[in-house]
Amino acid sequence: MTYTEFEDLPIWQEARAISKLIFEITSDGAISRDFRFRDQIRSSSGSVADNIAEGFEREGNKEFIQFLSIAKGSAGEARSQVYRAFDNKYFDQSQLDNLIPKLKSLSANISNFMSYLKKSEYKGNKFKKG
Repeated sequence: MTYTEFEDLPIWQEARAISKLIFEITSDGAISRDFRFRDQIRSSSGSVADNIAEGFEREGNKEFIQFLSIAKGSAGEARSQVYRAFDNKYFDQSQLDNLIPKLKSLSANISNFMSYLKKSEYKGNKFKKG
């Protein structure tokens, strides 16, 4: 399947949904008043979707893979922050149990997509001869 817009990418959709969920969870309770930590976890989760979009828009596989690697790193950062939020009693067990598998799945899906792109002979739109 060929994607023409980043919004069509399942990994971007997955990242967007997780970012939205984290934003909702951090809008209430003690974490909503810990501005630095709240903003940090929101930023890292949002960075996943943003880096997928930015890499896609560069229209070259090598750059896209580089941005996907950054996105994967941000997913790991967000996962670590979810554990920290749980350890500091900002998140309860059900929130931890909901978010960690989602973030692990997203990281795996980003890795799989990176592997696919690395094996692809297509180098990107900016290399089309026209």
